[in-house]
Parts: sequence; C-alpha cells; structure tokens
Amino acid sequence: MYYLIYSLLYLFSLLPFFILYKISDFSFFIMYYIVRYRKDIIFNNLNIAFPEKSTVEKTTIAKKFYKNITDTFIETIKLLSLSEKRFLQMAEMDLDEAIILAQKGKSIQFHGGHQFNWELANLLIAKKMSIPFIGVYVKISNKPLNRLFYDLRSKTGTILVATNEFKSRMHDLLKSQYSIGLAADQNAANPSKAFWLNFFNRPVPFVTGPDKAAIKNKTAVIFVKLLKVKRGKYKFISQVVTEDASTLKEGQLTLLYRDFLEETIRSQPDNYLWSHRRWRWEYQEGYKQIWIDKVQPEIKKS
Repeated sequence: MYYLIYSLLYLFSLLPFFILYKISDFSFFIMYYIVRYRKDIIFNNLNIAFPEKSTVEKTTIAKKFYKNITDTFIETIKLLSLSEKRFLQMAEMDLDEAIILAQKGKSIQFHGGHQFNWELANLLIAKKMSIPFIGVYVKISNKPLNRLFYDLRSKTGTILVATNEFKSRMHDLLKSQYSIGLAADQNAANPSKAFWLNFFNRPVPFVTGPDKAAIKNKTAVIFVKLLKVKRGKYKFISQVVTEDASTLKEGQLTLLYRDFLEETIRSQPDNYLWSHRRWRWEYQEGYKQIWIDKVQPEIKKS
C-alpha cells in the first residue's frame, strides 16, 4: 500500500505549480463552503484572539487561513519531486547566528509555532545545521501515510522522534551536541502539569518540557518566525533569545515565547493554525500554583 500511495502522490507532485495551485483553490472552495472544515472551532478561536475585529475582518482571515492550509498540503506533496534549487527558492532563512553557536559547542533549541509552512522550515534548518537536528512529530494513524511523511520530513537529515517515544529515547538523543525543533505552542495534554499564562488575554496551559529542558541542558534558544511572503515563497526569521537558558528562571522562557508568538500571529493572522483548539482547557482555582504570568487570570463563575 505504501508504494501505491507514494507512486500516485509522486506523479501528482510532478504537476507544475500553477496547476497545483489551481487544485489548491478548488480544495479551498470545498473545505470552506461545502465541508466547512472545523469552521466553528476556527471562528471561535478568532473571536477569542481578536475581539476588536469586525465579523468581516475575521471572515477574511478565515478564508485566507483555508487557502494557506490547502497551499501547505499541496506544497508538502510537491516536496516528493522538488529539486533542491527550487526548494531553496521557496524557503529563505538566515541561520548564521545558529551556526556560530553550534561552532562554539552549544546545543540549540529552535522554538516555532504552527505557522505555515513549518514543513519547509524543518527541512531548511536540518539542511543548514552542522550538528544533528532532531524533529519531534506526532505519528499519523494511517501507517502508509505516516511512513510517507516520515520520509519527507527526514529527507534533509532530520532525526525524527515520535512524541510517544521521545521520553524513552531522550537520553541517547541528547547526550552529545544537538539541535532540536519544537512547536512549543502544543496544547498541554494534562493542564494540571502545565504552565498557565494568558495567551491573547485568555488563560492557556503551555507545555513545560521546552522550558525545563532548555534550562537543564543549558542550551541556546532561538525563536523562529514563519512568514508567508507570497504564494510559494516563505521567509523564516530566527531570533537568538539566549545562549544559555540556565540563566533564566523557570517559566521565563515560556513567557518570552508567548510574547513572541502573539506578535508573530498578529503580524500575519491568517498564517496560524486556527483549526486546533488552543483554548480547550478552562482555568481553575487549583492551577494557581502553576500560574506564571504577572497578569492574574479571570476565573469564570459557574
């Protein structure tokens, strides 16, 4: 089954971009107007994040989001046959500071968000870094598709580790110099073991792993802003936050990341993954001990 799916998608990837983007336009129409893919979740998220925006403005953001998500899927499939030259024309990122840090012997944590096109960012960082680059991913339940995406994501040298395997493999992976890419805006699976803070003025649990691991391992930390310049062209801007995270207090890195992520989203709101339930957990009085923000949370009265 894997080879059948791979062959079909590879043939599909051979189509020129102008045809693929026509297919993306059609897919947008189906997803937005007919299937209405997670439309309630998307508009609920936009209402929370941008209460100051009009319905027309939020609808415009939503429509652009759907176009971006279909473009991203098409572009990811195109990677099956895309030449290195064409790939480097699509994605641009200055990693000079990261390379210097690696030359100093530093391990590096890259913190990004779920902006498009994170698949290109992963490939580009792995290609340019002189030290091993680890990518943490969520397995796809369909085994042939999981293998396909595994092969795609590792094609420039990324060492891929599934989220459910990371804890058991962590010691071996991190025992020597490394770099690692983390989508640090993942929803915390257990809100009682998270950092709670405001995100777009609403309490949200952030996973603690990136913050605590950076401090423990004394890594350098780099935030990466993912921007869509135009269709088929992306710019990834890296920002060194610290050369040694052990100089930061626990939770401080998460607060800095929150501010960075909000600014990035506000600069290009349609380029964020609004289809996931970022505000799925309600803050409770019992989470007070893991509240790290200066601004106190509002507790909803029942």
